Formats: sequence, structure tokens, C-alpha cells
Amino acid sequence: MPGAVARRRVPPTGTTRCGFPSRRPRPSCWRSRSMRAKRLARWFDTKGWSDLLIAAPYVWLVIFFLLPFLIVVAMSVGTKTPTAPPISFGGEHPWVSLQGYVRAVTDTLYFRAFITSLVSAGIATVLCLLIGYPMALGLTRVSKSWRNILLMLVILPFWTSFLLRVYAWMGLMGRSSWFNEGVTRIWNAIVPQGWAVDFMPMMHSNFAVVLVMVYTYLPFMILPLYASLERLDPTLDEAALDLGSRPWQVFLDVTLPQSIPGIVAGGMLVFIPAAGELVIPTLVGNAASPMIGRVISDQFSSARDWPMASAIAVVLLVLMVGPAMLYSHFQAKAEGAK
Repeated sequence: MPGAVARRRVPPTGTTRCGFPSRRPRPSCWRSRSMRAKRLARWFDTKGWSDLLIAAPYVWLVIFFLLPFLIVVAMSVGTKTPTAPPISFGGEHPWVSLQGYVRAVTDTLYFRAFITSLVSAGIATVLCLLIGYPMALGLTRVSKSWRNILLMLVILPFWTSFLLRVYAWMGLMGRSSWFNEGVTRIWNAIVPQGWAVDFMPMMHSNFAVVLVMVYTYLPFMILPLYASLERLDPTLDEAALDLGSRPWQVFLDVTLPQSIPGIVAGGMLVFIPAAGELVIPTLVGNAASPMIGRVISDQFSSARDWPMASAIAVVLLVLMVGPAMLYSHFQAKAEGAK
């Protein structure tokens, strides 16, 4: 404006706590932010990335195991309703209902399903151990070139769809298959004439479930056993032989005790998923004697009884994971004492 003294605007030298410009010097909060940024950069330079890598599995377990497990536990204490979703809390029903757990341990249907699952999984685990231990021991005794080829053959079934392999076994166990005819001829050749059969009733039986589970989970037994046996010192076997022990005594006194961690690891990798198996019992199992995985699926889908299915799932998880956690605890305690 004419005759007026133009005022020069002084640029702000700092900001207020709320972020507005101020003529005062920069406050201490700005310096603290800079210090925090420097500390964060120093943390990344020293051990930040290692801490993040270590925390990643724990974050994965929290998101994909702990939270779903808590959701299942919450549903297990709910009440079945005809609404969508078919579960409720409060209202005319109590906030917490333990009827699902009571039925899971007292009802004959669920008790038989638990027994069938545990027995079938136990038989499959023992058979996998009897078949897989010699194979894993043989892998440690061959040359490195053959070892790589044999290891590839062990994991080769994983390159094929799991469902496709189950359907292949369904075809093999059919009445008119060459596998069934061969087993029938062998059976008729070793039994009396009065016990002869036209075909072997393999399908829709517990035998078929165990057979397919052994085929499916056998690599999960071989690989931990191989990893455990490969770390053994072969000079211990040679020393035992030089001291006069027989080969079977060397195996029982030296090799077998040192491979117990591999046996336990392979047993858990086979027994836990086999006990809760769903696909194999549904396709080749006996509907009159279902396994617990199929019972849980039927409760969720057909009966729409989510609290009951969740309670059975929690009981199954406790039965499977509880002994494994106790073993790990005592194993770590024993190693610490050594």
C-alpha cells in the first residue's frame, strides 16, 4: 500500500507441538524424534534384521495357530442355535456351556471315533517305523551319489497330488483290479480250501485306511530318521564290533538308542496328522466306524453343530499336542542337566 511500510515476513524457526509454525526455536520433541530415528537406524544396523527374522515364526504361529485356536475354544463353549452362524452366547442361554465337552467324553459315538482314530494312527505309525527305519538306515550306508537318487525317490510322491494318489489306491483296491486279484490268489494259496474267497474286501474298511495312511505318511517317518542316523559317528559301530559285539548287538546297544530323537520326531509327524485325517477315511474308510476327523467334519457341515465340533477338535488337540509338549519339556530338561 502507498505510504505504508512493507513488513517482511520472518520465516518460522520451529513448529509447535501441534505442528503449526512458530517463531520460537525448535522444541525438544523434534530433537527426540530425530534421536528415535537414529536409534531405530542403529538398531537395524546391529541386530534389527536378526530380531525380525526370529520374530517371524512367532508372528506366524500367533496369526495362524493361536488366534484360530482361541476362536475354536470360544465356539466350543457356545450354544447351538438355528441362526446363521449357528452359535450364540448369552440371551436365554448361559454365557458358557460345557455340554460339548461332556458329550465328547461320554457319548459312545465320539468315544468310539476317538478310539478308532488313535488305534488306526498308532498302527500306521508302527508300520511306518518298521518300514522306514531300514530304509533310513540304508540311506546312510550307501554312497553319496546313490543317496541323492534314493532321497529323491523318497520325496517323489510329493510331486503328485495327494487326492490323486488316494484315488489311485481306490482303483488298486477295487474288486477287479490286478492288485486285488494278486492278493486274492496269494490268500487262496496259503489258506485252506474252505477259506478261499473270490476277491479281497479291501475298500471301505479300516485296513484300507491304514494302508493308504502308511503309503501317504511314510516319507514323514523316513526323513527325520535319516537326519538323525546321518549324524551318528560310524566309528562307534566299528569300535563295538572290534570289542566282540555281534551286528545285532551293535544295533541294539549303539545305533538304536542314539536314533530315539529321530524315532520320536518321525512318530509325531505321522501319528498327529494320521489321527485327525479326514480325506482318507472319507474316501476309503468304513462309514459305520468313522474316524474323529470325519465326525468333526459332519458336525460342522451336516449337523451344523459348531459348538460340538469345536469341543471335539479341542479335545483331539489336547490329546495330540499335550503328550508331545510334555516330551519336549522333559527332553529339554534332560539335555540341560547333561
